[in-house]
Amino acid sequence: MTIHIDNESTQQVDFDYNKLIESTILKCLDYEKCPYEAEISILLTDDNEIKEINKQYRGIDAATDVLSFPAIEYGTPGDFSDLEKSEEEYFNPDTGELILGDIVISVERAIKQAEEYGHSLKREIAFLTAHSMFHLMGYDHMTDDERTIMEAKQKEVLDLLNISR
Repeated sequence: MTIHIDNESTQQVDFDYNKLIESTILKCLDYEKCPYEAEISILLTDDNEIKEINKQYRGIDAATDVLSFPAIEYGTPGDFSDLEKSEEEYFNPDTGELILGDIVISVERAIKQAEEYGHSLKREIAFLTAHSMFHLMGYDHMTDDERTIMEAKQKEVLDLLNISR
């Protein structure tokens, strides 16, 4: 398993964010029964940087809490069964790991949202990580049905990690 975490945020946190992010990622992969070792990159940044990334890649000139850049196109969300057919496309040739994609989290925005929602920053970072991981595994929330499924999965993973509001 390769989890690259780059912290460009100037915000100070009172917990080990590396451990929290890694445990959340592992729990999401386990929950979805991912049969492969995976490679994921995470960037922790601020509102200005995530705004620039959002503008560059999505054409939206606004800061957001989290961005997900999946490396895989799934026929069915969370279905890893057809990926071996595209081994060269989805797997790192050096490590054999499944390249899931990239996650960008604004720690600045996470701090604001934790205060707004009345829960800990630890819970907010874990939630944003889980949310983005499900995007990397093909889930979305564009329809009510998709949103219901994704929200349930996020909640179950956080419950399994004993991270609550």
